[in-house]
Amino acid sequence: MNDTTPAEKPREIAAIDLGSNSFHMVVARVVGQGLQIISRHKQRVRLASGLDDYLNLDNAAINRGVECLAMFAERLQGFDEANVRVAATFTLREARNSHIFVQRARNVFPYPIEIIPGVEEARLIYLGVSHTQPGDGRKLVVDIGGGSTELVIGKGFSPALTNSKHMGCVSYNQRFFKDGQISIKRFAQAQLAAELKLESIAKQYKDCGWEEAVGSSGTIKAIREVLIASGHDDGIITRKRLDSLIEQVLLVKSASELKLPGLTEDRQPVFAAGLAILSGVFHALHIEKMVYSGGALREGLLYEMEDRFQQSDIRSRTAADLAERYHIDRRHADNVQQTAEHFYLQAEPKLGTKKAELAILLSWAALLHEVGLSISHSGFHKHSAYILQNTNLPGFNQEQQTVLATLTRFHRKALKLEEMPEFTLFKVKQIHPLIRSLRLACVLNVQRSGEPIPEVKLDAKDDCWSLTFPENWLIQNTLLAADLEAEQAYWDSVGWKLNVSA
Repeated sequence: MNDTTPAEKPREIAAIDLGSNSFHMVVARVVGQGLQIISRHKQRVRLASGLDDYLNLDNAAINRGVECLAMFAERLQGFDEANVRVAATFTLREARNSHIFVQRARNVFPYPIEIIPGVEEARLIYLGVSHTQPGDGRKLVVDIGGGSTELVIGKGFSPALTNSKHMGCVSYNQRFFKDGQISIKRFAQAQLAAELKLESIAKQYKDCGWEEAVGSSGTIKAIREVLIASGHDDGIITRKRLDSLIEQVLLVKSASELKLPGLTEDRQPVFAAGLAILSGVFHALHIEKMVYSGGALREGLLYEMEDRFQQSDIRSRTAADLAERYHIDRRHADNVQQTAEHFYLQAEPKLGTKKAELAILLSWAALLHEVGLSISHSGFHKHSAYILQNTNLPGFNQEQQTVLATLTRFHRKALKLEEMPEFTLFKVKQIHPLIRSLRLACVLNVQRSGEPIPEVKLDAKDDCWSLTFPENWLIQNTLLAADLEAEQAYWDSVGWKLNVSA
């Protein structure tokens, strides 16, 4: 009889990068303290080429993207939602109708799609590079994508400077090399445009300095492969080698004539644009040489997904840093936070994955709801919303920032729910209980006395919430009772019901 217990199957996780030029998926197995890549998948989707002059994605581009995700879904059969992370970058950030793409994708792809801000993309790229590229010194990481270029300086696993610039091989190809035409003038214009894009950050980056420049992702990989195939076996990209490569490219008049050793057919159309951007980066930042890293955004997603590779929760640190920067009254914020959590857990006692994520966002919104006071008390809820929507918040995707901004925007005064933004990862009806919980928490702590509020029982039935206070407590707190009456009127104006009793 065999008494041995079968070994537990290693956890498998997957990360998908919805880029402007290609969609990439990498699947890894968690082995000990590391990750073992077990498969990679890439599909040329050319999403950015589907953006029109009004920043709407055309139907053909949406179809290409959805078809690719349907193929990825086949590989991911049996994967739990917690083991898959999907990040959409520049093109879906820019597209006005990105919600249409996300809605269409849901029909064939059962995992949530996060649209991440450029600086968050930069942070994740750096994380991917730092985990896959050994070295203790300070790194400059450059990643040229289809629609944007990310530049990060950091040391170890901690980025110090992060930027995302609106320049990519697909967008620059459409702008400077239309119809595939190549000329000295067009190339010079593209290179100068890249240098000008970096003008505002160049001094800061050069002053910070780095020991090693590292390139990642498709454009820089393609340039490296051409250099290796041309006899530079070490694969190092130098200024001299770049200039020599530029001379070769400028010998032809059309991208279709580019027959460089090591250049794949699918990279041919955008190679000149990517080369111009990298040359511009080298000139603007005075880079002498650059090595290549196989790690990038999707590897960053993988390492952040697996908890054991995180030294701390980046979002908690971000929220705490923001609270300190805007001189938040932490005692008051902590009281509001605890009260809001108390109400939400009574309203939503069964927290699935999605509602647990919303509970965390509510907690951070409660902590940060007064950041707008740094601008003005008048309308500070609107100032808070603006700050949270437009500040670089490492660890938060675009929709999570929108949730934070929405909760702070509606935590007091009139409930103009018609001004609520559209959501793709969450439903509006999931946001309403968060707003109600935060509003009630703010009302009950408005006097900032520091005194503990009494045990308040909440009975929540859809849009009708009932609060029961201890006997005589409201009689002894007439000012608070008046605030609750005003809050009832705000709820009534949008068809919600707030009952208050002792």
